[in-house]
Amino acid sequence: MTDVVPGEPSLLTSRRARVAATVLAALAVVHLIAQLAGMEEVADPTQWLLMPALAATLWCTTAAPRSRLVRLVLVALGFSWVGDTLPDLFTGDTAFLAMVGGFLCAQVVYVVAFWPSWRQSVLVRHPAATAVYVFLAVALVALCLPGAPGVLGVAVVVYAVLLTMMAVLATGVHRLAWLGGLLFLFSDAMIALGAFADVVPPMSGFWIMATYVLGQVLIVAGVVARQPTVRALA
Repeated sequence: MTDVVPGEPSLLTSRRARVAATVLAALAVVHLIAQLAGMEEVADPTQWLLMPALAATLWCTTAAPRSRLVRLVLVALGFSWVGDTLPDLFTGDTAFLAMVGGFLCAQVVYVVAFWPSWRQSVLVRHPAATAVYVFLAVALVALCLPGAPGVLGVAVVVYAVLLTMMAVLATGVHRLAWLGGLLFLFSDAMIALGAFADVVPPMSGFWIMATYVLGQVLIVAGVVARQPTVRALA
């Protein structure tokens, strides 16, 4: 049995949660080191495992019955896993569109998950901050469109809109999710600029994955912070 205990730390499945978080941290460290060393044979399989490990951490850190927010974030992490793995089955533009397709679905689910908190987001509380997000999205699209002809250009516009909506709505979930959404936006912006505007920062693979993983972790941490605490009863 379990009782909801406001203000007390969660003891339910705490060991499983620690194990899942430890596995996630180990995978992230190995993956980022592999990115720095250019070891694709290590970077690829560890990337495939990152989102399942994060989903397991979220599952083990929350109690049944899980909230709508938690369930939808688990789905979004599933689509993120598709975006991490599916491109490896293809090459060229097809691989890129497979990645965009997976993450586009993830962004749609994140937007749906975060929408109930829109009144607590910058849309209402800090409209000037919303304008900054919009400016960043417009600037990103303007830089990328000249190098993204046809269907790729459409994909860039649609994805930029959804990514920005996700980042804006994440600000209403929790301050950790706010930062996580912003890092996710920066990560995907680096991918787009490298693909379409030939703007590639040094160690781009490392920075893209570091901001991506940390962004997703912070989103999950913000979601967990919104959940009622639970204790296990003998």
